[in-house]
Amino acid sequence: MTYMTQPEDLKDLTLLGRPAQPSKRLETFPNRAPERYYLVTMVTDEFTALCPATGQPDFATITVEYVPDQRILESKSFKLYIWSFRNERVFHEHVVNQMLEDLRAALDPHYIKVTGAFNVRGGIAITVEAEHVKTPEAKRAVKGCA
Repeated sequence: MTYMTQPEDLKDLTLLGRPAQPSKRLETFPNRAPERYYLVTMVTDEFTALCPATGQPDFATITVEYVPDQRILESKSFKLYIWSFRNERVFHEHVVNQMLEDLRAALDPHYIKVTGAFNVRGGIAITVEAEHVKTPEAKRAVKGCA
């Protein structure tokens, strides 16, 4: 078994290495170590959306932590996915839960957690965390829980 990228790993990727626009399409590639529980963490401080009431911009750092099963998230598609929220009017709690559901559907991971740490607005900082656990052993393995 090789853990190295193989040419066939690229066959379903349509965004990587090409010009692209904001998109809700999350692309994945095969996990070459599905027998191992390991944590993948992706962080971006480039998230923006609009307040559903005022239309003012909201900014956040989005962190995605997941233990892959058969698929791994391709990072450019994630960047374009994050970008796709820029002009959407949405509450913080709703967008974090939507991201969790979209990522869960694309990856079917053993474990996934999405955290949105939103910038202070009106003197209040809001952090929203949502998670899905398919395989409790995987979460315990990477989070150090007993």
